[in-house]
Amino acid sequence: MDTCCVPAAQYLRMSTEHQQYSIANQADAIARYAVENGFEIVKTYSDAARSGLRLKNRKGLKQLLKDAVDDYKEFRAVLVYDVSRWGRFQDHDESAHYEYVCKSAGVPVHYCAEPFNGDQGAVGWILKCLKRTMAAEYSRELSVKVKTGLTRLARMGYKLGGSAPYGLRRQLLDKQGKPKQILEYGERKSLVEEHVILVPGPDQEVTVMRRIFEEFVNERHSPKTIAASLNRDGIPFLRGRKWLGGTIRIMLQDCHYMGMQVWGRTTEFLSSPAKKLPIEKWEICANAFQPIISPELFVRAQQVFANCTYRLTNEQMLQRLKETLQANGRLNADIIDKSQLCPGTTAYCRRFGSLLNAYELIGHNAPESRKQATSRARGVLIRDTLIESILEAFPNQIEEVKRSPRFKRILRCRKTGLRIPVVIAWRYWTGNGTSWRVRPRPNELKKPTIVALLDSTNSRIESLRVFPRLFHKPQFNIRVGPLKESPRTGFALENMSNLLTVLKRARQQ
Repeated sequence: MDTCCVPAAQYLRMSTEHQQYSIANQADAIARYAVENGFEIVKTYSDAARSGLRLKNRKGLKQLLKDAVDDYKEFRAVLVYDVSRWGRFQDHDESAHYEYVCKSAGVPVHYCAEPFNGDQGAVGWILKCLKRTMAAEYSRELSVKVKTGLTRLARMGYKLGGSAPYGLRRQLLDKQGKPKQILEYGERKSLVEEHVILVPGPDQEVTVMRRIFEEFVNERHSPKTIAASLNRDGIPFLRGRKWLGGTIRIMLQDCHYMGMQVWGRTTEFLSSPAKKLPIEKWEICANAFQPIISPELFVRAQQVFANCTYRLTNEQMLQRLKETLQANGRLNADIIDKSQLCPGTTAYCRRFGSLLNAYELIGHNAPESRKQATSRARGVLIRDTLIESILEAFPNQIEEVKRSPRFKRILRCRKTGLRIPVVIAWRYWTGNGTSWRVRPRPNELKKPTIVALLDSTNSRIESLRVFPRLFHKPQFNIRVGPLKESPRTGFALENMSNLLTVLKRARQQ
């Protein structure tokens, strides 16, 4: 390198392949400037196909700024084609800030194609500020024009990007609007005048989609259950992947399946944070293409989602409880859980604290309902107290699994990861003596379980037992007395300090 030349780094940026000032054109102009002004380019930083609106996705510029403030940097100047290549930041002070970072580290920024380059006077500063404002305004105007064009295409029912949902395919249309070919995954149109619409996919995928909607609407299967059923039947999802409950949930709410094209539900105008737009600002084409799900079936699916607990207000939940009371003449946990109108009892307890509180809010004060609600609340309190005592006795060996809206609290062994349910067994009398009744949940099966047997008043714990597993029945009846310990009757836990030993014994059964 010529000792008279100043070592410099060049920064190149191009947001699209169709821009006039390509990476190569910028590099040629910078090279000429370097020769004419005594610079030697020793390093290149570039951001190809990157927007100049923000720094976040521009790895080249971020690395340049990092190297510029390094004490052992290889260059003493930065060469950029013009102000717009440095960035079209909507706040021109941001652009000035990044330039100042370099300048304060002894690395001035030179704009090779600008008339003010090298002019550090008032005129130069004014021109530079004006250029930064013009660069930002260009992006703002371009964004408005692009959005206007996309809005027009969306109203015509064309697909504006992204892959096709399962059961549908992307159909490429030529300049005259006639079908040209089916686009495979990863393929894109090559001409601006061409457009893309959605069409029904293979017959087997269409059949699967109709099965999903039928099971969800008519058989009331959950998205997770439907996904498990499809995986069990060996039906692959897109590109051979497994079905997931979340995937099914999204598909059941995708209006493409009833032939409707919707665009503009969210906006990221000028790279701002994404935000949802109200429905009146959406662009909707009702009959954009051939549907594979009837509008009636799709609407029924949305009604099922509308009944989900998390979408209901407190007033709506209480109104449904009132209607259930009017239809049945009474209320209890079984009636609420079996009702197609009400969310489950767990939802009411989570939302209002207990069933008793919900009953009071709707003015229902029947003694039998109050008694059952009070018993349920008492059981929750007894169980929570037992869990806290176990956690306190084994702080380093046992931990609580994080709660979720769906499942109750559950314990886990820190060392082995074994999950340990804790359940309450309610006492009742039969002709053959005393028994206890447990109604295990799905996540409380096939695991060693701590069972608290309540006393004759069902108000406190009489004894604790550990079962290798609970049986998968609507209810699990326990008979304890003269019978010996067995997997069916559980293993007695006389002292809390022996819990880990008894759990190990139960696991060996």
